[in-house]
Amino acid sequence: MSRNVHVAIVGATGAVGEEMLKVLERRNFPVGKLTLLASVKSAGRRLLFAGNEVEVQTLTENSFQGVDVALFSAGGSISKTFAPVAVQAGAVVVDNSSAFRMDEHVPLVVPEINAADIARNRGIIANPNCTTAISLMALWPLHQAFGVKRVFAASYQAVSGTGAQAIEELRNQVDATVSGRPVQNSVYPHQIAFNVLPHVDSFLDTGYTREEMKMENEGRRIMHHDTFRASVTCVRVPVYRAHSVAINAEFERPVTLAAARAALAAAPGLQIVDDPSQNKYPLPLACAGQDDCQVGRLRLDCALDNGLAFWIVGDQLLKGAALNAVQIAELL
Repeated sequence: MSRNVHVAIVGATGAVGEEMLKVLERRNFPVGKLTLLASVKSAGRRLLFAGNEVEVQTLTENSFQGVDVALFSAGGSISKTFAPVAVQAGAVVVDNSSAFRMDEHVPLVVPEINAADIARNRGIIANPNCTTAISLMALWPLHQAFGVKRVFAASYQAVSGTGAQAIEELRNQVDATVSGRPVQNSVYPHQIAFNVLPHVDSFLDTGYTREEMKMENEGRRIMHHDTFRASVTCVRVPVYRAHSVAINAEFERPVTLAAARAALAAAPGLQIVDDPSQNKYPLPLACAGQDDCQVGRLRLDCALDNGLAFWIVGDQLLKGAALNAVQIAELL
């Protein structure tokens, strides 16, 4: 792709859309023209990019003329409707929703893992689920070293994963609680401030949620590992930004801590923060706003054969969404 790329962001005024704008600027992506698209109610807003104000336009079927790359983060229904329109107009779509992740004709990509899959795109490339992307940043190098069979995991997911309204709801609930006022909730089914909800996404007949199945389903596609298995409990926590995941992984081959550390230390986009004696381990507050994920609490699993337990944290608005999408665009 040449310099002076015409980039469109669909869902530009959302939490991920605004982050995409910042990442494009910070990474000096060769933006020649920028088109910001959103719903009618957001049209007319002006967002800052590279020192200039850019007016947000209403998303229509005529929005993609001349666009080279369209970054979508406006939900699955919008993606299903407008991504094919963008492709028809000549753009390559990088989609952050779940709309195309399990489509066999659409590459599902984490650039540090399966960048080569980008080459077989037919106009649409899918960004994985944020928790999956963050988890695989550590799991992939371990899989290369030892061959992962299955994982048991629990996520601790920040409210910004739900969007800007959820961030505001947590802020309001914290203020209300501290002030002694009644707490109101509309984004989540229960109060999230000073609480944890073992409920992310909608429930399936199995009792798992859709979010919980994404690590297995998407992990298989990204790692090209058809027998990978993952039992996950996804939990929403009163943290503004950055997801954490506790993972217990079982491997085909014997694991040593030294070999695990060596594999993780060599992995791009990942930092080892692991010195419990000094109270050093990955924290959401430390990872918020950071491109790299952090892994720590490394220990041989005492309940699994060839097992390793670890804790990984990453900014889900970045590696889990905006950064990953821009990295894909860079590789195009």
